Amino acid sequence: MCHLLLGSPYTMPEAGSERISPQGVPYKDLPHIINADGQYLFCRYWKPEHQPRALVFIAHGAAEHCGGYSDLAQTLTGHSLLAFAHDHVGHGQSEGDRMVISDFHIFIRDSLQHIDIMKSRHPGLPVFIVGHSMGGAISILTACERPNDFAGLVLISPMVQMNPESATPVKVFIAKLLYHLVPNLSLGSIDSKWISRDQKQVEAYDSDALNNHGGVRISFGMQLMNAATKIEKALPNIAWPFLLLHGDADKLCDIKGSQVMYEKAQSLDKKLKVYNGAYHALHHDLPDTANSVLKEISTWIVQRLPEETQTKS
Repeated sequence: MCHLLLGSPYTMPEAGSERISPQGVPYKDLPHIINADGQYLFCRYWKPEHQPRALVFIAHGAAEHCGGYSDLAQTLTGHSLLAFAHDHVGHGQSEGDRMVISDFHIFIRDSLQHIDIMKSRHPGLPVFIVGHSMGGAISILTACERPNDFAGLVLISPMVQMNPESATPVKVFIAKLLYHLVPNLSLGSIDSKWISRDQKQVEAYDSDALNNHGGVRISFGMQLMNAATKIEKALPNIAWPFLLLHGDADKLCDIKGSQVMYEKAQSLDKKLKVYNGAYHALHHDLPDTANSVLKEISTWIVQRLPEETQTKS
């Protein structure tokens, strides 16, 4: 059993604030944090029934929101893990122009702020990160910034590299040129049919008003490219534990990125599990795959808890 916390002590209201979410809901009625730029970020917390044994920060992907990770979070709470997440700037119920970011590092900065808040409220607990897609890139760079702070990362179809067909030298040159000329030019929207093999999940994604169904601007694409470049440079220095989960039919984040990370990282505790035929959102793929992914994630995290807590539930 889990409890989704919708108020104190996790809400951080500003006295006299009348700020409202993009959906028109006053932030005083929503759990949120306020980032370093003064923007309000909508948060979710899934609290286990028993005393938490660890904290798990969940980083969602581009164009989606953290509400799509309830199944995963509830699985984690069943193992006495406290899961928490927020909608990134420009996503879901958080402030900011939709999928517009001046610097990819803002996502990392905000993630560290949220993690620090939770660490201060639950001192001494190990901290894990679970990141999907763009959230995988955020997770990697967050852990690289503080390599000794995290007990491990779980990366679901992470964006480690740009897809080869979209990152040829000619296309990169054109993208950089267009970025300076027309940064708001749309590169087209995410093709939802490649998110999952489960048509019900695709329909749910398409009908979710909190997802961004508009085009991805070239300025946002350039920030993703910058993030991939930073990750490429960081890979040989990565030594923290990680679990990579990727479908070999993923057309949104190339599995080669996960393979390169597994090969280049110096981590002694690392694992890559490939799901044959699976698409991008493994946690929302066909039921057998999704269930396997949830079990794989929770088992991996529990096995890395302090020994005295592993047998508790």
